[in-house]
Amino acid sequence: MGEPAYAVVIPTLGRPSLGVCLRALAAAEGPPPRRIVLVDDRAGAAGASLMAEVPESLRPRTTVVPGGARGPAAARNTGWRAAGPVPWIVFLDDDVVPGRTWAADLARDLAAATERTAAVTARIEVPLPEDRRPTDWERNTAGLATARWITADMAYRRTALEAAGGFDERFRRAFREDADLALRVTAAGWSVAEGSRITTHPVRPADRWVSVRLQAGNADDVLMTRLHGRGWWHRADAPRGRLPGHFAVTGAAVTALSCAALRRPRAAAVCGALWLAGTAEFALARIRPGPRTRDEVVTMALTGVAIPPTAVWHWLRGQIIHRGTVPFTPSATAGPPRPLRDAEPEQVGS
Repeated sequence: MGEPAYAVVIPTLGRPSLGVCLRALAAAEGPPPRRIVLVDDRAGAAGASLMAEVPESLRPRTTVVPGGARGPAAARNTGWRAAGPVPWIVFLDDDVVPGRTWAADLARDLAAATERTAAVTARIEVPLPEDRRPTDWERNTAGLATARWITADMAYRRTALEAAGGFDERFRRAFREDADLALRVTAAGWSVAEGSRITTHPVRPADRWVSVRLQAGNADDVLMTRLHGRGWWHRADAPRGRLPGHFAVTGAAVTALSCAALRRPRAAAVCGALWLAGTAEFALARIRPGPRTRDEVVTMALTGVAIPPTAVWHWLRGQIIHRGTVPFTPSATAGPPRPLRDAEPEQVGS
């Protein structure tokens, strides 16, 4: 029997990293994909410019389709449905770099998958500076290396995608949509296996305020809780973050301002001191493991003030947006070919 056939789906915003990803894919040793689908998720993009990034060896098997600027979950759905009747769909982000033996390792991963296997993960490596401590943003990106079900490189069985209905398109950011899908397929009786292929995820450039913008994910966490219950954090092996602390710090700030407006200076001073102490603790917790350069310290101080109220705002926004969400219930027909007693991750390769 030959190697399992697969297609590669890459949602993209046309970043320069796409060309690096595609060149690494073309150079990887092993059986090539049957098809490559680039989903151009830029608003109003025609997609023609993306073909210039595709190496000659991959162009005959590459298709560009519009994503409609609806986010990575919707773009991946568009991509796998356009990929044709191949048994495996491999999702790659446009800023990853497949390893030298990626295709050969992937073939072994897929060949070792059992009928119960819905998906096979990759091993994600995030290179960090060797001559200094990593910044807060670099440490944030390094967390991808230990993320349980990250779709930066994830191979899904097409039948599992069809049974689950694909990604939930209410997740408009590259956040939690991968965990949501994995929780749904494992709840239905499938398993997610750990593969052997290696993919590098470089730290992309980011401005000072990136950590503040990332707080929008708190609304997605509300959606996850509505769908999967409060225990989803444990099942997805996801970090809880500092939201309770952000509520406390933000509450202290709001109370201090309210007391000042009501001309209660003593109460305002106490609450203001609590806000200052909480803000300083948060900033120091992010400064200590970092390079402690002037720019990093300034960034941590400024974002340390902005993050708590921003996180609380997005959490409250999520409560309103997702207030009518119906909890997920596994379908009797959405599982693997035969019933299983558990859905624990299995090992593939070495």
